[in-house]
Amino acid sequence: MKIALVHDWGNQVGGAENVLLALKELFPDAPVYMSMYEPAVMPEICRSWDIRTSFMNRLPLVKRHHQPFLPLYPLAFEQFDFSDFDLVLSNKSGFCHGIITPPETLHINYCLTPTRYVWNYRNYARREGIGRLANFLLQPMLSYLRTWDRLAADRVDYFIAISREVQRRIKKYYRRDSLIIYPPVETDRFRPAEGHDDYFLVVSRLIPYKRIDLAVRAFNELGLPLKIVGDGRDRAKLQAMAGSNIEFLGRLPDGEVEKMIQHCRAFIFPG
Repeated sequence: MKIALVHDWGNQVGGAENVLLALKELFPDAPVYMSMYEPAVMPEICRSWDIRTSFMNRLPLVKRHHQPFLPLYPLAFEQFDFSDFDLVLSNKSGFCHGIITPPETLHINYCLTPTRYVWNYRNYARREGIGRLANFLLQPMLSYLRTWDRLAADRVDYFIAISREVQRRIKKYYRRDSLIIYPPVETDRFRPAEGHDDYFLVVSRLIPYKRIDLAVRAFNELGLPLKIVGDGRDRAKLQAMAGSNIEFLGRLPDGEVEKMIQHCRAFIFPG
């Protein structure tokens, strides 16, 4: 059986990319289709993969600021050819479920969430600080993307949700049933230490919808020690609002992150 994997974009590392790594372990010979790919950002193991990108990979600035290119993603994914494959697995939080497969090719989508900035735009805009003029100008594009996203969901043969909440969103926005398969977790790696050190821990990309600002505000009030691992476009803003009890460590190797999780007083997940 010939299998292909499809992923939204390869210019950042987060939970979706961890899922992609797990899928590649299951299907090591499968090529990976992406709208774009930035080797310097993605895990080093990806450099040995057969990665096939769209025309978007050649656009200037897209790998650093991919949000302004939203109208192009539907076209990018629709142009891929999957006629040589028996099964396509798409790993979606954006637009990659919109691929077009021939009748004889099975398409299964592992849905991390229906596209949040399309279906939950008001919350997303508030967290991103999008102004009134930009909000007004975005409305026609968002209307188009919602229509496309809903129709694209009909191209999927089977949906798999990562949680009951995502299953509910799939039913609400796409009117589709789904099975639940929880995301992969390396349970053998993360075991509590016999004791803990005196700090709380956040591990996350520092972007608005992750709501790390809530953790920063809370620990400013509490005065308790908080360490934040990760990076992103919100880092400067978060550092400016953080008290001296909050430490930003940037990206760290997996081994160091593992030890920090084992020894923290508690793991903080505000998003």
